[in-house]
Amino acid sequence: MPMQTPPANIQDRVLVVVPVYNHAATLRVVVDGILAVHPNVLVVDDGSDDLTQGTLSALGVPVVRHPQNKGKGAAILTGARKARQMGMTHIITIDADGQHAPADIPAFLDAIGEDENAIAVGARNFNTANVPGSSRFGRKFSNFWLRVQTGVILSDVQSGFRAYPLAVLEHLKFTETRYSFEIEVLVRAAWAGFQLRDVDVDVYYPPKDKRVSHFRSFMDNVRISLLNTRLTIRAIIPIPHRKFGQDETGKISPIHPLKSLRILLADDATPMTLALSCALGIFLGTLPLIACHSILILLAAGWLRLNKIAGLAASQLCMPPFVPALCIEAGYFMRHGKFLTQISLQTLGYEGLQRIWEWLLGSLVLAPVFSVIIGGVVYVMAKGVSLGLKAHDAPPTREGEL
Repeated sequence: MPMQTPPANIQDRVLVVVPVYNHAATLRVVVDGILAVHPNVLVVDDGSDDLTQGTLSALGVPVVRHPQNKGKGAAILTGARKARQMGMTHIITIDADGQHAPADIPAFLDAIGEDENAIAVGARNFNTANVPGSSRFGRKFSNFWLRVQTGVILSDVQSGFRAYPLAVLEHLKFTETRYSFEIEVLVRAAWAGFQLRDVDVDVYYPPKDKRVSHFRSFMDNVRISLLNTRLTIRAIIPIPHRKFGQDETGKISPIHPLKSLRILLADDATPMTLALSCALGIFLGTLPLIACHSILILLAAGWLRLNKIAGLAASQLCMPPFVPALCIEAGYFMRHGKFLTQISLQTLGYEGLQRIWEWLLGSLVLAPVFSVIIGGVVYVMAKGVSLGLKAHDAPPTREGEL
């Protein structure tokens, strides 16, 4: 792909981090390739056995060493902390095995320029020689689970060529420190409200007899499976995830409901408008409008001159599986006079069309109920916030004035 020169102010704020563990044969070539397109490079040696102090110092770039192997995730977090100390706002991670092309780094800088709060993930071009079957399967497997856990569609969840805003790595909490970290960070970032986006990149796989990989098939797959189990369980628990966004100063901070209402009210919204907007989002979010909720909410809110942001935010409360399950149960009761208690391949698979029909029936009953409840709660909260804002902005009365 053609190389582009990114804006200097972005380039100066991005550190390319190279986590390395026993890749002495390719590290020099990778670092030289990065320096050809980007000046800020950091190598994080994660306890390598084949790298001497002399080899590392000869690279001509800063190096941070772990005395023992801690895992790729730990190395990335170490690089992020060092980047913050250097005054950076983002890091780009690239593997030390020579699989990725440093010439694609400008594409990540462009992606940062377009959305500084998004994680950009390199979508590897598998139309090349020597791509392992395990890599093709692993990509499809991880992509599937990311969509199940977050609803986000990404082309290459397993790619290690990425751009991270430091705010993401600093504000979120992680349990993984090895390869599975790269899956966990995407899921938790999506839950927190950060965008995930693709960046097309090239990839090189050497012949099988020359390939060096530290991915341990048994242990790392076990870790990934356990992680996906935990994340999927958390995804189906009907408790909202903690969201993050930019505050009034432009810094990333947790988004609180009252703070969000305060911001929206300050932007000429009224308590009634916000209540109706949230009610609209809940109503449409409850209906089985698969893959169409956001578009229809935006169109309806625009047509009715309601607040699109409030409508979309409220609709997130209807994300599967909790609300759809309630609708299906209500629809099943309407049809059979009893609740559905058997969850099996027969009831959810072979009878899937019947469940969708019951979802529709139940949603027609529950959508108005949920809309009234949430709309009423939002109105009361917004009214209270509005009165607080008016009291705060009112000029102080002088003594003797009524």
